[in-house]
Amino acid sequence: MKKAGKYILIIALILGVIYATNFFISTNNQDPIKYESENPIRTNIEKKTVATGKVVPEDEVEIKPQISGIVNEVFVKEGEIVQTGDLIATIKVVPNEQALNSAIGRVENAKISLANSEIDYNRNKGLYDKGIVSNQDFIAIELRFNQSKQELENAGNDLKIIKMGTAGKGATNTNIRATVSGTVLTVPVKKGDQVIESNNFNPGTTVATIADLTDMIFEGQVDEAEVGKLKMNMPLSISLGAIDDKKFEATLRFVAPQGIEEQGAVQFKIEANVKLDSSFFVRAGYSANATIVIGEKKNVLAIKEAYVQFDEETKEPFVELEIGDQEFERREIELGLSDGINVEILDGLIESDKVKVWNITEPFKKKNDKDKTKK
Repeated sequence: MKKAGKYILIIALILGVIYATNFFISTNNQDPIKYESENPIRTNIEKKTVATGKVVPEDEVEIKPQISGIVNEVFVKEGEIVQTGDLIATIKVVPNEQALNSAIGRVENAKISLANSEIDYNRNKGLYDKGIVSNQDFIAIELRFNQSKQELENAGNDLKIIKMGTAGKGATNTNIRATVSGTVLTVPVKKGDQVIESNNFNPGTTVATIADLTDMIFEGQVDEAEVGKLKMNMPLSISLGAIDDKKFEATLRFVAPQGIEEQGAVQFKIEANVKLDSSFFVRAGYSANATIVIGEKKNVLAIKEAYVQFDEETKEPFVELEIGDQEFERREIELGLSDGINVEILDGLIESDKVKVWNITEPFKKKNDKDKTKK
């Protein structure tokens, strides 16, 4: 029994060694990952930056009343096209009690002054005709009489303006008219609203905003890392969020001399003149992205940026060149302009070199097929 157990143990050990040997051989016979290689190419490289912003009219004009009061009627709606001089709204004057009382008092004083001047004039006129009053004295008396009449007229006109907004001579202040031609963007008031006149101490109430939608500009922001590469009259390509598959040409006309910090990053405002297409209606305030080419190289030697590796210590770029069947050697390179996909090679490679595509891994499906074969 003991000898039989010994034999069984020896046989089991032999079988184990055979199984382990077969497993080791089969494992080492699996195909290793085979790396591909590619030659550098000649191509054009453009480095671009994108500025976010919106398109707005070149000029927006706010129409404001010349007199305070209550909106009596509004004659336009948002989106309507108006011409210079068109009636926008009318104002009903609500007189200021203090100003009204002062104007009435001024009229009464002018009447009293005129009555007194008239009596003096009539008395001296008879004496002048008889030769008792000299010509010089009569001229002075007549002047005072005429001035009194003019003062009464002025006081009466001022009272009419306070009461009705106009003295009845020329344009009335109660009529608010368009000062420019264009499209009505906003009408922030309605009938019955109180409005305040525009003066040196108050900007006044905006009755309507008018702009020419055929003359638009792009307003956006660029990061401080890119602003130094911008130049006046650079071409831009404008994409609008509301209009798909259409790009508008634009020309850079302004870069702000001072940046604004937003969320920890400094942004600089830019403006560009947009060339509109008459077949598209562009509304004020559309969100837009402006693509700006800040660097360009034509027909340069380049490789895909994904093939470039960087030394862990020196951070210098390098690639691996194929020197034989699945044999590679390291080659230091000097990089130039990159567009995020391809990168320019300034030194270290020639067109006949074969660069290792180092980040390719073994397909998962291949492993599954091998497992099925083993089974």
